[in-house]
Amino acid sequence: MKLITIVGARPQFIKAAAVSRAIARHNHRHPERPLREIIVHSGQHHDANMSEVFFQEMEIPRPDHTLGIHTLGHGAMTGRMLESLETLLRNERPDAVLVYGDTNTTLAGALAAVKLHIPVAHVEAGLRSFNRAMPEEINRILTDHCATWLFCPTPTAVENLTREGVPQRPEVFIQHCGDVMFDTIRHFAPKAEGAAIRHRQGLAAGYWLCTLHRAELTDDPNRLRQVFATLQELAREHPLILPLHPRTRQAMERLGIDPHSPGIRITPPVGYLEMLDLLKHAGLVLTDSGGLQKEAFFMGKGCVTLREETEWTELVSAGCNLLAGFSPDALRQAVMTMAGRRVDPTTLTIFGQGESSDRIVATLTAWNASQSVNQKVYKPHAIA
Repeated sequence: MKLITIVGARPQFIKAAAVSRAIARHNHRHPERPLREIIVHSGQHHDANMSEVFFQEMEIPRPDHTLGIHTLGHGAMTGRMLESLETLLRNERPDAVLVYGDTNTTLAGALAAVKLHIPVAHVEAGLRSFNRAMPEEINRILTDHCATWLFCPTPTAVENLTREGVPQRPEVFIQHCGDVMFDTIRHFAPKAEGAAIRHRQGLAAGYWLCTLHRAELTDDPNRLRQVFATLQELAREHPLILPLHPRTRQAMERLGIDPHSPGIRITPPVGYLEMLDLLKHAGLVLTDSGGLQKEAFFMGKGCVTLREETEWTELVSAGCNLLAGFSPDALRQAVMTMAGRRVDPTTLTIFGQGESSDRIVATLTAWNASQSVNQKVYKPHAIA
């Protein structure tokens, strides 16, 4: 089976690392029916700290193709990716295309494939924030409605797809497979100790770890000023480490906000092992990242989410995550509530036991084995 994996952003590298390892395990166990993976990097995250470091430290095969498309608006970026991917897919003629999450890369990969009648597998399908002002929400909805295989991390994700009528499409296969990010954290957590010691040097364990990057925060000047002023106030009482995302740094520079403040330790974006090390020694996580909400839970840390909604509602229901929104009072109250709260990652089993990526690979290879050459659905001249 020939599978093209399309990635382009930090969260996708983390997820793809787990599935690539599962593919290698499958090929070792079943050399008679190998799965050949071709990795395509769109270039959406091109900063070395947001891209290159992940391939170096996470055992991800080097990309076979790199498109180099970045620093464009949503329409231009998605359009350029779609154009490049269509040409690439016509040349490579894969049996299936695998995409992850909810970025412009995800949507472009799904659209390019489905328009060529190449089956699409979507890992992390069915997630919904129910906030269509978020570009990510549009990307994930459209990708799910293009996909043949929808690999869902939680039962709630399956329910979301059912409400939207996705199972009524006869070619669709929906599976609650668990979360491949949990697979990755189980694999790498033992290797991460000390990886970020340069960033936490001199800080006692229990500092707070913060990340900010979503457009709904960085693109709203008043909101960004207000949130950062609250963080500065909180940091005067408790030290805080803030790995600064390029988008956030650029927004602060435009607004004349100096991120260096008493109690706040600014670092550049960190690699995956460094983030796990920072998480291990943190006392609380404050973030607007969907992935870090889960990673905080997997590492037994309470989380305050600087958003008004989340895709990971199960973590909120379990009391492991608290939505703070953006107002100073709500953020202060959420931090007071979550600081010191004990989180037991064994209380939720919906994310699997570290076998999610193997289940995905088993499903794809079983489908491929059932197909004859004439049954495969690739139609290279299908676009009008």
